Amino acid sequence: MILVGVMAAAMWVIGAAMGAPRQARWTMIGLLVVAVLAVQVGLPDRHPLREATGREPEFWLLLLGFAVLVVLYRRGLALLRARAERMAAPPPVPLPAPGQAFSAGELGRYARHIALREIGGPGQRALREARVLIVGAGGLGSPAIQYLAAAGVGTLGIIDDDVVEEANLQRQAIHRSDMVGEAKVFSAAAAVAAQNPYVTVRPYHRRLTAEIAAELVADYDLILDGSDNFETRYLVNSAAAALGRPLIAGALTQWEGQVSLYDPARGGPCYECVFPVAPDRALVPTCAEAGVAGPLPGVIGSIMALEAVKAVTGAGEGLRGRLLIWDGLHADVRVITLHRRDGCPACGGVNPAL
Repeated sequence: MILVGVMAAAMWVIGAAMGAPRQARWTMIGLLVVAVLAVQVGLPDRHPLREATGREPEFWLLLLGFAVLVVLYRRGLALLRARAERMAAPPPVPLPAPGQAFSAGELGRYARHIALREIGGPGQRALREARVLIVGAGGLGSPAIQYLAAAGVGTLGIIDDDVVEEANLQRQAIHRSDMVGEAKVFSAAAAVAAQNPYVTVRPYHRRLTAEIAAELVADYDLILDGSDNFETRYLVNSAAAALGRPLIAGALTQWEGQVSLYDPARGGPCYECVFPVAPDRALVPTCAEAGVAGPLPGVIGSIMALEAVKAVTGAGEGLRGRLLIWDGLHADVRVITLHRRDGCPACGGVNPAL
């Protein structure tokens, strides 16, 4: 029994040192208990391995049963808390129909936008009627969701299969401490509902896969990719390029971030034109492995939101065909010109409108 305790403690400490999520560490310890239980049941009496792990299976059955009860209790408590929050929330504001005049509440809320000659009333109406999909509700998705909701984007789709963890709260400011353990999409949806009742949120608590990517992307006008892995980035890019949807993609590591608007349907390159091959994983460590400055996702995610507002309203000059690189450690900003790549498998067959 002492041996199992030592192994469990070692797994917890090693997992924490490697940046493994708390849920993953508990899962590994649970698998260890199941393995010990299998040893107790499957091996004969006085077997050395059975002797070393407690001799009798009853203790491990009780421990496993207690763990299941704790998990069920936490799940039930989370459901009750979510239900209580929904019941306590104010009734939703009726969403305006397309073409309907702004309400007094909307005019007051968006007054600073309407005062900008580059946006004005027509641009604010375009924002209200826009449908924007955000892939990832983490470091980049959090500020993008917050600012797009505040800006009055009428429909926000959010897809993410992850849950809120304590390690996220250092930089993913849309999530709260009391939402740890909840799905990020529902945490973000609750924050948007509290921030702007004129916005509709469509949360998708699942991983973006090739089976659903095209259908999901087709339902939106503009895509923002804040994912943290190259598999998803290439998948989002392929779907957006095939359907002619503009894609604003950001990425970050440690102190540096980058943003671009990939829009081959309008003459710009796609993501795969610029990054035809994913780099070796060892060259691009995750935030858990290499760390990340807390405000950095806020900076890059806010730039993504600003580019989205410009893309929807037609204001200013966007980042189509340009890559903005923001170096937070040395306070340096660079912009690199990008070009389409002949024979790109993702967008080679797209006929640019320009």
